Amino acid sequence: MLTGNKGEWSEIYALFKLLGDKQLFAGDANLNKVEELFYPIIKIIRNESGGHFEYEISGDLVIISGGKEKLRIPVKTFTEQASKLLTKIKGEKGTFGIPEVEAFMTSINCQTLKAKSTSKTDIRIVIHDQRIKQTAELGFSIKSQVGNDSTILNAGKTTNFIYKISGFKPTAKEIKVINEIETKSKIKDRIEAIKKQGGKFKFITLENSIFKNNLVLIDSLLPNIVAEIIKTFFTTTLSSTKDLTDSINKANPLGYDTQFAHTFYDYKIKRFLTDVALGMTPSKVWTGIYDATGGYLIVKENGDILCYHIYNSNQFEDYLFANTKLETASSTRHDFGKIYEDNGQIYFKLNLQIRFK
Repeated sequence: MLTGNKGEWSEIYALFKLLGDKQLFAGDANLNKVEELFYPIIKIIRNESGGHFEYEISGDLVIISGGKEKLRIPVKTFTEQASKLLTKIKGEKGTFGIPEVEAFMTSINCQTLKAKSTSKTDIRIVIHDQRIKQTAELGFSIKSQVGNDSTILNAGKTTNFIYKISGFKPTAKEIKVINEIETKSKIKDRIEAIKKQGGKFKFITLENSIFKNNLVLIDSLLPNIVAEIIKTFFTTTLSSTKDLTDSINKANPLGYDTQFAHTFYDYKIKRFLTDVALGMTPSKVWTGIYDATGGYLIVKENGDILCYHIYNSNQFEDYLFANTKLETASSTRHDFGKIYEDNGQIYFKLNLQIRFK
């Protein structure tokens, strides 16, 4: 039996729902459907373990090819199956199977929950773009709001930022006392204890040179900007990307010339989020080539699917900027949040993880 979590079953839901809808609607920054901006779907392509399958929409039928024989299934069948599947996804927890949906999946050559892919692309859709009067095959990453909020950037030791502490020369005992603070907000409380002793945090570098250079590729000062955002997250009550960026925009820690009201920090953080969303990962060298060439498909709680398309890059950037937040990952697993010594200097690592709100 196939089993998966809400996010994985949402990929199958997206396939059924889009074939039933026959079109893809764009969304705005606030997750509202933009009724006048939609793309007729010509076909959907899935790479399965058993091969490459195409689901082509022809009037009221979906023609499925790639198997031994062509199948013809009414569009309304996909609408019915999508509705049934959404109800099941909402009612389940953890990892689960849905035998009656699996039976239908098997009948249409859909054998796995997650399409076979090494990139951020979960589904490939051939759309007709009415503005340029052309068809285009686009790869989309699917994010579901039906389950838990999904991450946009996963934490790891690769996402640790290193800060040097000055103005505070602790003894070994003082270091031990601070590092053993185990409150619910232990990282923030350890930082607060250091600051109370006159300690100041200065960003030095990233733990991982590939991630550092990926950021520099996007913008030479991006490591410093992201480091300021992380430090603000761990020293204030702010967590949303927008609020954190607004905060450093006011403080202007990098000393940009703001006399003409250029939005330096907003612009650079939006670029960063877009590159992360469409292909950049901390551990691989980033060349600027997007994996998800179409953008994002968001499966909303009510079952609607919205498309955030890199053709409409401003809407896509605004969506990411307005709907993401920083969060604290496991400090023991990723080895951050403690004072440590190196060559007579003391340092402190903070970690970056970004999740959808």
